Amino acid sequence: MSVSVRVPTILRTYTGGESEVSASGATLAEVLDDLDASYAGIKGRILDDGGNLRRFVNVYVGDDDVRFLDDLATATPDGSRISVIPAVAGG
Repeated sequence: MSVSVRVPTILRTYTGGESEVSASGATLAEVLDDLDASYAGIKGRILDDGGNLRRFVNVYVGDDDVRFLDDLATATPDGSRISVIPAVAGG
């Protein structure tokens, strides 16, 4: 199953500057594994040492935040658009 992954500016050094890349997998976890196979190191910037989504990284499948779905087990049907969005803080 092929999906498109929108890559934030801060992670584009891993994708050679590409803002959107293709990956495959039936779940978000599988997509991240496939993404890391093509762009070594990117998964480590999205997941923490425990293998969970980093606290300040939001991931959406379509318009839905995966934290309110099945987290890394969220289904990624063929043609899905996944967005990785770093949280912004400030005052």
